[in-house]
Amino acid sequence: MSQTHLAIAAERFLLNGVPTHAGRRFRARALDGMLFVSRMANAIADDHNPATAGAWAYADGPWSAARNTREFIAALPSYRRCGLDAVAINLQGGSPQGYSWHQPWQLSGFMADGTPRPDTLGRLADVLAAADTLGMVVNLGLFYGRATQDLAGEAAVLRAAAETADWLAARNVDNVILEIGNEIDNAAFTHAVLQPPRVRTLIDLIRTRTAGHIPISTSFNGGVVPPDHLLAACDYVLLHGNNVDHPDGIRAQVAAVRASAAWRGTPILYNEDDHYDFDAADNNMFAAIESGAGWGFFDYRRIRERFTDGFQSLPVDWTIASPRKRGFFTRLAEVTGATPPP
Repeated sequence: MSQTHLAIAAERFLLNGVPTHAGRRFRARALDGMLFVSRMANAIADDHNPATAGAWAYADGPWSAARNTREFIAALPSYRRCGLDAVAINLQGGSPQGYSWHQPWQLSGFMADGTPRPDTLGRLADVLAAADTLGMVVNLGLFYGRATQDLAGEAAVLRAAAETADWLAARNVDNVILEIGNEIDNAAFTHAVLQPPRVRTLIDLIRTRTAGHIPISTSFNGGVVPPDHLLAACDYVLLHGNNVDHPDGIRAQVAAVRASAAWRGTPILYNEDDHYDFDAADNNMFAAIESGAGWGFFDYRRIRERFTDGFQSLPVDWTIASPRKRGFFTRLAEVTGATPPP
C-alpha cells in the first residue's frame, strides 16, 4: 500500500492531504502546492541496440541498466533532503547526449508492438517504491520523440499507453503524475495520435483505464504555451524553459497560461529547463517560482565534461558531485528551507 498519496486541489499539489511546502515563502511568494523536480529521464533506461550499448560503459565495468537504476535509487534520499519533491523519468528514456540530432540507440521500454518490456517495468516498480517511501513524486513520461519511431504504427502507441495505464492501475500507484509525451510538437513524433491535434485520444484512454486516479499532462518545446484544447484537457500544465533565455520569458509564458480562458486553474510546472545562473539575483528558476509555477532542473553532460556532470547523460553519476548539480540543490534547499548538500 502506498505511503505517499498525491492529489490536486486547484493550483496546488498535495501529498497526503497537505500542500507541498505549506507555509513556506520565497521572495513573498507562497510555495504552497508547488513541485520542484529534476529531469532524470534515463533512470530506468536500457539500450537494446548492441551497436551503441557499449558507448555507455562505466570506467570500472560494462554498461548495466540494473546498476544505473540501483545507483539512482541510492541517491534519492540525498535529493529529498535538499527539498526535491519529484523526479522526471521516461519509459522511452531521453537523449543521453543532450540535443543530439542523430539518435541510433534504442532506449525504449516498449517493444515494437507497444508491449512494455518486463525488465523496464521491474526497474520502474523499484523506483516507484523507493520514491513512495521517501514521500516523493515520480513524473513519469510515456513517450520520447525519436524513440516513438521504433513503435510499429498507431496501434502500438495505443497498446503502450493502455498497458502502462493498466499496470499502474493494478498497483494502485498514488505518487505518479503522467506526461504523455516529451515535447510532442517536435517533428520526431511521426505518429498522428501523439501529435497535438490528436493526443487528447491518449489522455482520455489513460484517464479511463486509471479511473481518473493519476493526473495527466503533456509537454511542448521550450517557451511554447500549450494550445487551449490541451490546457482544458490536462490535469496540470507542463511547461519547458529550454530556449527561454531570459527570466522575463518565463514570466511571460506563465502569464499567457493564466490569461487563457481554457486554463482551469490547475497547477503549473516546469519539468525541464537547462538555464541555471543559480547565483544570480534573477534566473529562470526564480522567475517560475515568483509566477507561481514549480520548476525542474535539466542537466546533461556537455562535450569534454566529466562523468560527474549531467543527470541525463549515460552513464550517469547520480551523486550531487558537479558544480551545476551542487548549484541547483544548494539553491533549492535555500528556497524550500531544506538541508543543503554537504
